Amino acid sequence: MRRRTAGQWTAWAFLVPIAVYLIVFYAYPLYRNIELSLRHYTVRSFVQGDAPFTGLANYAQVISDATFGPALWHTIVFTLVSLAFQFTIGLALAMFFLKNFRLSATLRALFLVPWLLPLIVSSSTWSWMLNSDSGVVNAVLGAFGVGPVHWLTSPDWSLWSVIIANIWIGIPFNLVVLYSGLQAIDPSIYEAAALDGAVGWNRFWRVTFPLLRPVSAITLLLGLVYTLKVFDIIWIMTKGGPSGSSTTFATWSYRLGFGNLLPAFGPGAAVGNLLIVMALAFGLVYIRLQRRQVAA
Repeated sequence: MRRRTAGQWTAWAFLVPIAVYLIVFYAYPLYRNIELSLRHYTVRSFVQGDAPFTGLANYAQVISDATFGPALWHTIVFTLVSLAFQFTIGLALAMFFLKNFRLSATLRALFLVPWLLPLIVSSSTWSWMLNSDSGVVNAVLGAFGVGPVHWLTSPDWSLWSVIIANIWIGIPFNLVVLYSGLQAIDPSIYEAAALDGAVGWNRFWRVTFPLLRPVSAITLLLGLVYTLKVFDIIWIMTKGGPSGSSTTFATWSYRLGFGNLLPAFGPGAAVGNLLIVMALAFGLVYIRLQRRQVAA
């Protein structure tokens, strides 16, 4: 009994650091954000802590704001388009590198560069490349007779500009995870499929893709959660403009809370909580789908 008790205390001792970490860096900030969204905070009340309780008034203010609809639409488009291209291109590259040709490892390492660079560096690089006057992208288009495109200053192009940059940054993550999933597939399965006549696209669709489904699901979920909260890329490249044409929930929340001389802490926190609810909803959908697959 003493040994069992000592073992239990040892196990709890190992759990204490991670528990403290989760409470300090996750639970408390989440509680604080919810508390901010339920009160009317000014700079003075934020310091003194005497903000009046307003209930769901901040949420009602945010939802009725003219920015809510466009920001929600931009968030959805930014997330879904980024995920679709990141996953598709990452899977295609993973299949390509699975052949293990000469210099395969070197090329894979080079594809990891966008993932390893700090976001501020990647975003600044794309801002320079997409500059209307001196950007290399417009220079290449001009060589083919295409007029200059105002990537970052046109309401029609600003959202697509940040989407392109985000796709480029997210491809390496999909490549690494999906490549690992492909390597885990037993080669004997492909041999059996070949005997049954499964080759080329038919083999990929009926053998590879189903076996890769668990890895694909977690890759898409992680990419979804990450893309929903992308802030650095958009803020550095367009700051959500022009005229709010690339504003998402992440940039809107920041602008409300910190981007004005008179910060609106409550509404900013409310927008942030709506973003958390969106990510949580997608996470619950993923868990439900996984349980159905296990039950089947």
